[in-house]
Amino acid sequence: MTTHPGPITVIGGGLAGCEAAWQLLRRGHQVRLHEMKPACFSPAHTSPQLAELVCSNSLRSNSPDNAVGLLKEEMRQLDSLLMTAADATAVPAGKALAVDRNAFSRFIEARLADEPGLSIRRGEVQTIPESGVTIIATGPLTSDALAREIAGITGSEYLYFYDAISPIVEAESLDRSRVFAASRYGHGEADYLNCPLDRETYESFWQALTEAEEVPLHAFETLKCFEGCLPVEVIAKRGIATLAHGPMKPVGLIDPATGKQPYAVVQLRREDKEGNLYNIVGFQTKMTWPDQRRVFRMIPGLENAEFARYGSIHRNTFLNAPSLLDATLQLRSRPGLFFAGQITGVEGYVESAAMGLLAGINASHLLTTGGGIAPPPPETALGALVGHLQNADRKTFQPMNVSFGLFPPLPGRVKKKDRGLLYARRALTALASWPPLSESKSPLTEPPSVL
Repeated sequence: MTTHPGPITVIGGGLAGCEAAWQLLRRGHQVRLHEMKPACFSPAHTSPQLAELVCSNSLRSNSPDNAVGLLKEEMRQLDSLLMTAADATAVPAGKALAVDRNAFSRFIEARLADEPGLSIRRGEVQTIPESGVTIIATGPLTSDALAREIAGITGSEYLYFYDAISPIVEAESLDRSRVFAASRYGHGEADYLNCPLDRETYESFWQALTEAEEVPLHAFETLKCFEGCLPVEVIAKRGIATLAHGPMKPVGLIDPATGKQPYAVVQLRREDKEGNLYNIVGFQTKMTWPDQRRVFRMIPGLENAEFARYGSIHRNTFLNAPSLLDATLQLRSRPGLFFAGQITGVEGYVESAAMGLLAGINASHLLTTGGGIAPPPPETALGALVGHLQNADRKTFQPMNVSFGLFPPLPGRVKKKDRGLLYARRALTALASWPPLSESKSPLTEPPSVL
């Protein structure tokens, strides 16, 4: 294996940082991995170990015909340390991949410690190196000092510290006979899909919102509700008419089915250029996922809605990736500075580690060839996430979990029960031709037998 001079700096010893370091090490690079624990802890962390899982031991579905399961399989194909550790420390959880959290962290730390090219530096990093290749993988609770440093490099208007996320639904799951396309007062293009509610439907919906179960706060969270991004259930609890005069106001909209203005309306805004996903405008929420499904499916046209992302409000440091990052996760204004993990604008442990995997591969390619590398094919889960970071609307960008709604649509009409399997087959075939895999001298793994 060819070795390369000079250590690469990786800041952050979470899942993304460890995955980035692993991908670099296996390609012959020296890595200096910085982790602030145990000298400093974020409000969420308690263990001094690397790759600490904080909130759950579940890495979600392990079935490759599910979007996150497919992402896991693609990572296995690329020799992901996270996936090796997860498979080795798995505990029974049905179709989900759950792990023994302590064993998982110990496994990753031991594997990295065995690599002669790695040095681990303990202590908080407050400044970004001015030269050399650096990967920043500091997670959603990036320290204040480093966040200020990042803001100084990227521009503070592109660094966010709070998520106020509305749910996103898949376009093909909408009942188009119940909704109509229009903008208020007919101004401009008909950019919104509108779900009209009569008074009885509205009041039933309002009642369900006020009674829905909410996600309890973690010990390290403080919910700060700003007037401009209040949870929809908080607005509802202020009175039965507040939604109809707020995010559900029908002013300027005429339902073509009745020729009249509805009592209330829920607007859906296109989330991507292709129109595969729609955002439920103004519906950020702290409701549990089951209650989001139950309550939001009371909205006309959303009775069978499939959710590509659920709503939430929580502390999260992330970049406006479409404005700042190129397809290699490199800062456009500063070549050699990569970002990885949740700070790039993805959600979830697996997605964060996947961005670490890509940052490591891309940084290695930069050092080896002096240039960039094409991102994974858009038909893959990895490529779909990169596409979200590149192509989402800069003005409304919010983090996303992987979902099939981010993928290019399948050709023709496909039965819903076959959709996941066809996406997976197409993705793994496309991934096989991506250079980091196709140029590997020895195949890493075989495609799963289920496919």
